[in-house]
Amino acid sequence: MLDRTQPDENQNAGDVASDGVSEHVAEDKPQGWRPLNWLKRAGQFFFALSFSSLTRRIVSLNLAGLVALVASILYLSQFRAGLIDARAQSLLVQAEIIAGAIAASATVQTNAITIDPDRLLDLKPGETYGGSDDYSPLDFPINPERVAPVLRTLISPTKTRARIYDPNGSLLLDSRNLENVLRFPLPPLSAEKPGVVERGMVAVRTWLNRGDLPLYRELGPENGNGYAEVSDALQGQKRSMVRVNARGEVIVSVAVPVLRSRAIHGALMLSTQGDDIDQMVTAERLAILKVGGVAAAVMIMLSLLLASTIAGPVRRLADSAESVRRRIKARIEIPDFTRRRDEIGHLSGALRDMTSALYSRIEAIEMFAADVAHELKNPLTSLRSAVETLPLARNETSRARLLEVIEHDVKRLDRLISDISDASRLDAELQRQDAIAVDLRRLLTTLVSVANETKLGHDVAVETRFEGRSPTDAFAVTGHDSRLGQVVSNLLSNAQSFSEPGSKVRLTCRRVRSEIEIVVDDDGPGIRDDALERIFERFYTDRPHQGFGQNSGLGLSISKQIVDAHGGRIWAENRAGPADEDGAPTVVGARFVVRLPAL
Repeated sequence: MLDRTQPDENQNAGDVASDGVSEHVAEDKPQGWRPLNWLKRAGQFFFALSFSSLTRRIVSLNLAGLVALVASILYLSQFRAGLIDARAQSLLVQAEIIAGAIAASATVQTNAITIDPDRLLDLKPGETYGGSDDYSPLDFPINPERVAPVLRTLISPTKTRARIYDPNGSLLLDSRNLENVLRFPLPPLSAEKPGVVERGMVAVRTWLNRGDLPLYRELGPENGNGYAEVSDALQGQKRSMVRVNARGEVIVSVAVPVLRSRAIHGALMLSTQGDDIDQMVTAERLAILKVGGVAAAVMIMLSLLLASTIAGPVRRLADSAESVRRRIKARIEIPDFTRRRDEIGHLSGALRDMTSALYSRIEAIEMFAADVAHELKNPLTSLRSAVETLPLARNETSRARLLEVIEHDVKRLDRLISDISDASRLDAELQRQDAIAVDLRRLLTTLVSVANETKLGHDVAVETRFEGRSPTDAFAVTGHDSRLGQVVSNLLSNAQSFSEPGSKVRLTCRRVRSEIEIVVDDDGPGIRDDALERIFERFYTDRPHQGFGQNSGLGLSISKQIVDAHGGRIWAENRAGPADEDGAPTVVGARFVVRLPAL
């Protein structure tokens, strides 16, 4: 099984080859090439980052947000609408000026009739002086020959198209048809069809510009009334229109009436060229795209830096966890990022704690397996010796003694296997079962009642006392009632086994600040000072008054394991009595204290 931290032979060969080449190049190149090495390393670093899925996601999401923002600005930008409104207003002012100039240059025609000045001043828009003939007794017809020079002078600097219509809507003059007046870059009639790229650009521009705007169409010379703004101008009203032509270009047009002496003699229509507004809008959009490009470059760099602070540590943590999985026997140190006040630091701390607990559990299992093997080997050795000696026994007395040894060792093995099985299942059971609220008053009362009824071969009674503010005070903890009952039963059984017949074991339960304290006192010989800590070790027994092998030495060890799993503490101490002749306190019994967090 290969370890990720160890490169394979091909990789090593490649590294050696690359090192050789780099050394050779370093010898040939001057010192000024060192910055190139730094740039190369930086490039390799960002190249390695680009293969990280997390890095790609960070960069992609940030760029997607920026692209959406730029696209929204391009689509919803108010610059285009403001530009169109400003252009329409300027065209209206320009059209009124040109219409006034056209009206001033018109030719006056009169019939041989008497003209009433007062009636002339009372004419309304659309009315003529006289009958309904083509030309009234007083008329100002628009003469294209006289108007053309005026139109040429006023239109030339504006890049707009001007059309003049008579009162019937017929085209009198179009600036595009003026010879040597205005020249527009119109495509030839035989131009080829646009290519795929151009058609695509036209489609995009049409989609961006069209919206709900009507489509612009060229009408014939006799169809001036087909333009809504011209029709309104011939009725004496000014009007502007915004349309889009077939190439997706915005066309702004205005029409004003040509008035003289309050009579309408035609309409003037001004319109922008196809790419007039679009060039300005395109320039503005290019500026937005340039800003977006710079922002994208900055965002990519910042995203890579952000990813390096996330993907890099996560990769190191993953590699270390993989190394822990592959090399259990060697302790692998997880990188420490706990100084980071973020999720990476929390993950690092959690992985370090988990790995430490894993190694501790592995070491505990190894020690437990060694202790179990040692403890099982002793009775098995004794049992084997007895079985091998049994056929050589010379009399029944020796045979009976050997059978007693065999029976004793078998019982000891059975007891050891039972206690070992209980100890090995303890952690798994505590992890699988849900902790509940345990009423210690009821639990201890039941256990004391059982101990007094059975006494387990000892004529030692058990007394219980609850020290609370009232007899109904509840002493509740969070845990597993069966396992807590096992702890108290072990302590009571242990105290009874060391007590003299006829004595008593006292169990006291009280609240000490935020903990519940359970104290078990006996009147036995006490515990040697050097054994106060060792009695909680596995397979340790110190019972000189009892025969060898009567206990497995796992009872107090299991009790400590259960109390630790409940977040509590357990310890042993000697009860001090009156001082002896030398002034030293005497030991009048042993005391076991258990403290558990109160609910």
